[in-house]
Amino acid sequence: MATKRSAGILLFRRTGEEPEFLLVHPGGPFWARKDAGAWSIPKGQIESEEEPRACAIRELEEELGPAPELDPGELIELGSIRQRAGKTVEAWAAEEDFDPASLDSNTFSMEWPPRSGSLQEFPEVDRAEWFGEEAAREKILPAQAEFLDRLLEHLREAGG
Repeated sequence: MATKRSAGILLFRRTGEEPEFLLVHPGGPFWARKDAGAWSIPKGQIESEEEPRACAIRELEEELGPAPELDPGELIELGSIRQRAGKTVEAWAAEEDFDPASLDSNTFSMEWPPRSGSLQEFPEVDRAEWFGEEAAREKILPAQAEFLDRLLEHLREAGG
């Protein structure tokens, strides 16, 4: 069985001395009561024959709704990580602003409650928030914290 691959974009902004990171909380009943260690960068599965960077931009728009328009050539490459369940996630970063109040995520259907025969719609992302480094490390899925490290290193090297 092929390893699942996803791609995403870590948005960041500078409103003070330290950058802030935009993370999203997954929608649906499984994640409803989970917070610390449950948030993610906006990301999604790479379709067959799809270029990962194009997938990352598409997923940003699908999960946020009115996402900022990004120039693919200006994205900061953050490499890939492997999550606990084995999924590989490739990521890029972009310095952009986004108003979490404008979140308009696409939805998915699932049988809920289980074995009820009833299909319900849930947003892929139910919340988006900006976090400073310390809070972002608490909220983000543990494996994805590496993307924060890589971006912070890039910003230090770039003098910003």
